[in-house]
Amino acid sequence: MAQIAEIVGVGAGWRTLPQRIVLADGWTRRALAFLAGACGALALAPFNFIPAMFAPLTVAVWLIDGAADAGIVSCFSVRPLLSAAGAGWWLGFGYFLAGLWWLGAAMLVEADQFAWAIPLAVFGLPAVLALFPALGFAIARLLWSPGGWRVFALAAGLGAAEWLRGHILTGFPWNNFGMALAGAGPLAQTASLVGLYGLDILAVVIFAAPATLIDRQGFMTGAMRIAAALLFAMFVFGALRLAMNDTRYVEGVKLRLMQPNLAQDAKFRPENGPEILRHYLALSSGSGVAGVTHHIWPESAFPYVISHHPEALQSIADALKDAVLVAGAARAEGYGEGRRGRIFNSIEALKGGDIVAFYDKVHLVPFGEYLPLEGLLQPLGVNHLVPGVWDRGTGPRRLDAPGLPPIAPLICYEAIFPGEAVAARAGAGRPELLLNLTNDGWFGQTTGPYQHFAQARLRAIEEGLPMVRVANTGVSAIIDAYGRVLQSLPLGEEGVIDGPLPGAAAPTIFSKYGALVSLALLALATALALKGRFRKS
Repeated sequence: MAQIAEIVGVGAGWRTLPQRIVLADGWTRRALAFLAGACGALALAPFNFIPAMFAPLTVAVWLIDGAADAGIVSCFSVRPLLSAAGAGWWLGFGYFLAGLWWLGAAMLVEADQFAWAIPLAVFGLPAVLALFPALGFAIARLLWSPGGWRVFALAAGLGAAEWLRGHILTGFPWNNFGMALAGAGPLAQTASLVGLYGLDILAVVIFAAPATLIDRQGFMTGAMRIAAALLFAMFVFGALRLAMNDTRYVEGVKLRLMQPNLAQDAKFRPENGPEILRHYLALSSGSGVAGVTHHIWPESAFPYVISHHPEALQSIADALKDAVLVAGAARAEGYGEGRRGRIFNSIEALKGGDIVAFYDKVHLVPFGEYLPLEGLLQPLGVNHLVPGVWDRGTGPRRLDAPGLPPIAPLICYEAIFPGEAVAARAGAGRPELLLNLTNDGWFGQTTGPYQHFAQARLRAIEEGLPMVRVANTGVSAIIDAYGRVLQSLPLGEEGVIDGPLPGAAAPTIFSKYGALVSLALLALATALALKGRFRKS
């Protein structure tokens, strides 16, 4: 326990709580990790109580301090690694359980079929996702040393783990630790430089630095100075970027975003298609369509394949006049004469009753739109939530809708992946608009749709592109190229937004170099951690 004694010290009353966390074991240690992780979810949307992220990341340092055994020379032994990983799993389980509990609401939409899966959604997924913080803690323990350097070890470990979480098995970068900075005013502008995975590393350094106050170095430790300098630099950069760049607009485009707030229940059936379409058209044309150039409707707007219903196409053309409609829709290919063909979750652009452009979703939602390990799970009665069999699009590409700048289309969940919005479409030239159509009606009045909106908004900052976002139940919004929300409709309200289209900003550092920036930050954090470790040796 020599390393623990060196880090913790003895005697000072104000150090009592950190000492107890470092020295805790058994279920006390697990409970502390779980509670600290759960507190961190308060830093996320819709609460955005940013200081809450100090709890998991400061406590993380003390938990890994407590994973030491006979000193630094034994850092490759199994026992401290397992102890650190165990603490990381419990912290991650608390964090993801508190942040993702709303997934259970989707199982209640068709409760007769899926209510049995509520424990899997509410507890099972957080338990699996917690493996990534567990890995991050183990990596950090390998790089661990006393003093402020251990903050960089944690940043390297969790930074690598969050990157892996965003890529393994198609990835799930939801509620990354860096999202605490995404809702922090000017600080979020740093995403234009480093992206979400870079924010993860910076967030760990900033929010873990107070853990070093227990060290015998006085109040302002080296880690605290670095964290304070980071916060100051990020704030100044963000404030200047916003102050020096006003929103500019694309001439000749007037948008109308339609948020129908249609319940995701048994009413959304093909036989109810005419009634649903009348509801949409009444909303979209109720205040007149004069001057509106483009109507935008949410994901899966129709309960049928719209191209198979010429009467519906004609009704849209008659109601919306000369305007272009861009809407989420199922798209069929190769159907007829007993052939199943293929069906895609798509965005289609309609003008004068004709479908003039489309995009097919590439990044399907696991267990929602497709079933991983289908051959193993389907015989056990497990199926995906969205009815039908969905096919994957041929690849990310631009959508060229009449009268609009080149679009990077993002259907639902596709908006959570940093770097994918534009990079994969670069061969056709840089898009000038991010379009996110989604249906978050599965999750009701929970925190989930707010978290989804926050992540979509961050893509606009990363890429320097405006975002038009239309969600069935909300949150729908027009967002400029700097992440400013110009107009929005709140969750659970029916209505429309009329507004001009913001223009694109100059390409950002992140849009030019993508993952290279966050990988460089990860390498720097690792180098600083190694410097501390070898310096101590």
